[in-house]
Amino acid sequence: MSNLENLFKRELFNNPPDLDVTFWENALEYAVKKVRSNIDIFRNLYPAPCSVNNIYPFIKNNDWTTSFWTGMLWLSWEVSGDDFFRDAANNFIPDFRRRLDERITVDTHDLGFLYTLSCVASWKLTENKFARDTALKAADLLMIRYFEKAGIIQAWGDLNDQNQKGRIIIDCAMNLPLLYWASQETGNPYYREAAIKHIEKANAYLIRHNFSTFHTYFFNTETGAPVRGNTAQGYSDNSCWARGQAWGIYGNALSYRYTKDKETIEKARGLSYYFLNRLGDDLVSYWDLIFTEGNEERDSSASAIAACGLLELASFLPLADADRRIFENAAIHITASLASSYTTKNLKESTGLLLHGVYSKPGKNGVDECTIWGDYFYLEALVRILKGWNPYW
Repeated sequence: MSNLENLFKRELFNNPPDLDVTFWENALEYAVKKVRSNIDIFRNLYPAPCSVNNIYPFIKNNDWTTSFWTGMLWLSWEVSGDDFFRDAANNFIPDFRRRLDERITVDTHDLGFLYTLSCVASWKLTENKFARDTALKAADLLMIRYFEKAGIIQAWGDLNDQNQKGRIIIDCAMNLPLLYWASQETGNPYYREAAIKHIEKANAYLIRHNFSTFHTYFFNTETGAPVRGNTAQGYSDNSCWARGQAWGIYGNALSYRYTKDKETIEKARGLSYYFLNRLGDDLVSYWDLIFTEGNEERDSSASAIAACGLLELASFLPLADADRRIFENAAIHITASLASSYTTKNLKESTGLLLHGVYSKPGKNGVDECTIWGDYFYLEALVRILKGWNPYW
């Protein structure tokens, strides 16, 4: 009997955790206070992707993760109403434009992450036209990475780099909303068509028959023929990297938001079951889903992403669909575990919010540390649970 069947037998996910609203309000209050205090610390710089001894080093706008900081500023403004957060977030928009204009580490599909949580958010929330124009320029740059014959967006590196050519990774499902949004804004269907082709190709090859996932997959860019799947950050080529599985859940749910293609809902559903089947005993996943017990590190960031994805997915399921309740409750249980046992609230010194994340276990980078995306998605999950929220995605 699978872990999930055992959980259902105990009726764990048939109901949300027995917590009153004060628990959630306190969790959100701590998170927003942490963001507020970090504004004065980081000033015009950004938290690094992962902490060192739970303290984030400072970086310039040269990594794939910098917009998670601006995303946290936007979320904090929405829930607090304090314009200090709004002004801090908007102050970074010229820096994101400069990054495009000067082509600073833009050879990546993560332009979607970078410009959705900075510039698209700014446009949606404050009608900042400069931010809108910047986000559209980012979408154009992302489209350069689209190989039309293959129907894929290359993930990393120069398009002529033979070590990276034709590589997609599951993370890209979260970068596609920038293209869907660009089509809506401009009326140009090409952005949307590229995004649809990519998610179809990714789902056909990154998702295995049992709904586990490859981290990356290579294609022939001229013919679109599949070459091989492998991992960059998972335990092995045949295991299932937890954060990648979470990206797949959330990314497919977001594609459904724009396309209403039921296939993406069913992919997200299957990916969710696989993830929930392999949670640790405290409902937080290990860094790779090949592990369900033992001394391997957890990845709190994967669970935070999955919680947001489960809530997004559940919002599109009919009330009569039993999975709607299951996925909502699972997300709330996961977030409750994070709020109870994984935050920095009992540490005297930390600029992070969510402990026990993993950036790259194979790379020995950011293992059992705070991660800036983990912080962002944990805050997003809290906002989703407590407030009505229109996604920036």
